[in-house]
Amino acid sequence: MIDALIADRSFLSTREAQVLGHLARGLTCQQTANRMGLAVHTVDTYLRRIKSKSGINTKAELTRLAVTLSL
Repeated sequence: MIDALIADRSFLSTREAQVLGHLARGLTCQQTANRMGLAVHTVDTYLRRIKSKSGINTKAELTRLAVTLSL
């Protein structure tokens, strides 16, 4: 599944890619929200959208996606 997503990087919005990159660097939702000037709920929403678009269910898979996309 991830291989198909790599071919079309445009499936993520700019903000979704930023949130995913922070997650891959080990930041929590709270830390990501603070750095991006967002509410934690907004960060959670971005992560839910990424999971929905990608069919990914775990943070480990999200991290793998971020690393693979060089985020």
